[in-house]
Amino acid sequence: MTGSISSTLPPPHSALRLPDAPALVVGHAQAAIASPEGEVRLVDLPKAAALLRERPAILVHAPVTLRRLGLEALPAFDLLELFAFVRPARFCLPTPRGLARALDLPVPADLESEAGLLFRIALELLAELEEASGLRPPQLRRRRSIAAAMAAGGWRWGPAAMEAIEGVSPGGVSSPGDVASIHPASARAQSALAVWEDLPEWSEHAPEPPPGHLPVEPNEARQRLAQLLGEGAEARPQQADYASAVTAAFAPRERQGEPRFVLAEAGTGVGKTLGYIAPASLWAEKNDGTVWISTYTRNLQHQIDGELDRLYPDPAEKALKVVVRKGRENYLCLLNLEEAVRGLPTRPQDIVSLGLMARFAEATRDGDLVGGDFPGWLSDLIGRGRSLGLADRRGECVYSACPHYHRCYIERSIRRARRADIVIANHALVMIQAAIGPEERSLPLRYVFDEGHHLFDAADGTFASHLSGFETAELRRWILGAEGRGRSRARGLKRRIEDLVAGDNEALEALEAALEAASSLPGEGWHQRLAEKPRGATEAFLAKVRQQVYARDPDATNPYSLETDVLPMVEGLQEAGATLARALGTLELPLKTLMARLAARLDEEAEGLDTATRLRIEAMIRALKRRGTMETAGWRQMLEGLGSPCPPEFVEWFGVERIDGRDLDVGMYRHWLDPMVPFAQAVAEPAQGLLVTSATLTDGSGDIEADWRAAEARSGAVHLPMPAIRARVPSPFDYANQTRLFVVTDVRKDDLGLVASAYRELILAAGGGALGLFTAIQRLREVYRRLAPALERQGLQLLAQHVDPLDTATLVDIFRAEENASLLGTDAVRDGVDVPGRSLRLVVFDRVPWARPDILHRARRKAMGGKDYDDRLVRLRLKQAFGRLIRRADDHGVFVLLDPMMPSRLKGAFPEGVELKRVGLAEAVAETRGFLSLR
Repeated sequence: MTGSISSTLPPPHSALRLPDAPALVVGHAQAAIASPEGEVRLVDLPKAAALLRERPAILVHAPVTLRRLGLEALPAFDLLELFAFVRPARFCLPTPRGLARALDLPVPADLESEAGLLFRIALELLAELEEASGLRPPQLRRRRSIAAAMAAGGWRWGPAAMEAIEGVSPGGVSSPGDVASIHPASARAQSALAVWEDLPEWSEHAPEPPPGHLPVEPNEARQRLAQLLGEGAEARPQQADYASAVTAAFAPRERQGEPRFVLAEAGTGVGKTLGYIAPASLWAEKNDGTVWISTYTRNLQHQIDGELDRLYPDPAEKALKVVVRKGRENYLCLLNLEEAVRGLPTRPQDIVSLGLMARFAEATRDGDLVGGDFPGWLSDLIGRGRSLGLADRRGECVYSACPHYHRCYIERSIRRARRADIVIANHALVMIQAAIGPEERSLPLRYVFDEGHHLFDAADGTFASHLSGFETAELRRWILGAEGRGRSRARGLKRRIEDLVAGDNEALEALEAALEAASSLPGEGWHQRLAEKPRGATEAFLAKVRQQVYARDPDATNPYSLETDVLPMVEGLQEAGATLARALGTLELPLKTLMARLAARLDEEAEGLDTATRLRIEAMIRALKRRGTMETAGWRQMLEGLGSPCPPEFVEWFGVERIDGRDLDVGMYRHWLDPMVPFAQAVAEPAQGLLVTSATLTDGSGDIEADWRAAEARSGAVHLPMPAIRARVPSPFDYANQTRLFVVTDVRKDDLGLVASAYRELILAAGGGALGLFTAIQRLREVYRRLAPALERQGLQLLAQHVDPLDTATLVDIFRAEENASLLGTDAVRDGVDVPGRSLRLVVFDRVPWARPDILHRARRKAMGGKDYDDRLVRLRLKQAFGRLIRRADDHGVFVLLDPMMPSRLKGAFPEGVELKRVGLAEAVAETRGFLSLR
């Protein structure tokens, strides 16, 4: 099939010229190729692969294209690279249709029109470079120098970009900035990428005084909510009732250790975000204090940030009042960027990736690489090591010793948070700060925990102790820094601390002792040595652990992770544990000594220390505390208890983490039986007030009091002396009329061919707009393999987590934007997707989402209610999944569970009034088609 694309081409932009290359768009079953002369044709995938082997093509998202063609890395003109250069720190969907929307071009309807449009997209982007409207001369010079360096380094778009920037012919330039004179490994190329020199500096401010304790009255919260909604807004009495009820979390406490604790369940559609923003912002204003709003997902962090535009429509005011805070591992580290640029003489091939990162660093609001204004797809294009890997991922920050300290994105964010009214954080950051001490100088006094149903999971991860190969190797890198000739930029403890303890002989001796003791931790290549010839005390212990796991796990031949109980132990394991415990004690002692000597310096030089040095010392004390007490001391306690029963408040096991049959990690794991105990002690008790809120705090067992008691247990309220204040506001949605609920009784869930056929027929009946949920990644992949070509033949796009080389947030963004696309995923999309409108009108769950019966679950099940505990977890998961379906008053949707073994006792997970129908697949398909076709 061939056709013309001439009608899609724009009038010429000046004398801009495109590369002499075809355009290529690849689907699941066929591809479209457009020639520069205007011919477009559909071909099968082998022919498309052959073309790409012969010559580079213009395409969108090379990793996705190559994976669909079954090819390894090949050169291409990726339009996303050009977009990232022209519009740094700007968002677009990484598809031809997404680029068309971003550029306000007609959205193509099929593969052929998509392929034809790629030429126009390229010309539009190059035209933006040519126009350069709004840029100051220094910005123009920096942009030009980056483009020249990237072009000299082999960037495919480089010649066309340089031509657009300054009218240079693709064959070379004759100006002083001649691209041919720039070698990617030269000092000139490094200078071109030194964007940190142009960034503004932050300034220090006096410490903020403590906040007041004036309460927020219910009528005040209602008035503020009305202000947020604006005149003429539709009356939402449930939202006003919610805002009024949660004011109790902002009342002053009466006794130390007895915070005002409010548990508030708000059904979907209540509008709880604005409901709690109203009293939270009022409290901050009345008391000159800060309220921390914490979420589980980054997606919700940025949704809340968007909602606060209503309260602070002026961006300048909002920048002062609202801060999004994340852990250091989320932000671009300028020192890491500089060191990567300085490494170009040994790796000149990195210049294109680093050029795009330099462009991002110039334009970003806050340097956030995960969920901020960094396009998630960019790391897929240029590699995680040259993008996300430039964050501070190993606690290696040198703080005020860094030459970029006063331009640092992280430090700027921390200082803004100290003076903000609202800080939007995440559960993990809040808990870590509470455990080791905050970077903000003092712990928050008022918290709002949205997505409160995830508090238990967040606390479980934060307060656990993992004595594993990965964790111990990370500690070695934290102490010793980069070893050998690798590319690691890890900075060791000596580099970070040596100048702080100069002249202190006791501290210097402790530092040397720590460096020497770290040699007992796993070095590079430890994975391979465990099965052959372990080296050092840690590897010897882990080798014995691995031996026991493989000997005891009954499913050791499967490709998934393995685990076994600690007792009884194989011969030699207890002795290896004792040896490692002594080695860790030898390491722990000098780390504690360093911490003590730094604390002494803070005290002894309190009057003379400048602010930057004091803050740096405080940061090092926190880091040493985390490593020397929370980590090494915790590991040593686990090892010293080997051979004895585990303490009753903990659960222990040995495990081997695996992916596709390949060992990734080996270790001994200890979790709190109830992780809300340390949460209550570290986070809740020091606070004045906490609001824990969600649409799914209670699970719908049929016993309301039992549901609330379970919610109080999973939120930590039961561990506080004051009882929690309960509030529940029902959803305003008419679920009985807006939804249909089917349990399919004639599809065998162990036959993936039948499961894939069921998904296909249901998605076709809905015309797309489906979210397919799976309890196992392998099941998802197999269904996707069978499903994608069939749907494409019907003009329906299929996306899949764990299959498409795109991060989950980007997949969800594409799904949200494309009304007839469908998305397959696991837990992350079950809980974190907010897709209002017709883009999500069908949810299909492959089976009842029972908890994985591992050792940790076994212990909690025994302690927390047996079968009722299992049922509670499943109801909460089903409730979350069903909650994805209806997000607005005019939404309609169908929920299908492909599991005939669904017990009737679980139906409380679904809203009251929704009839659960047990039907065959044919009837479910017919009713789905009929119900959704009327909407």
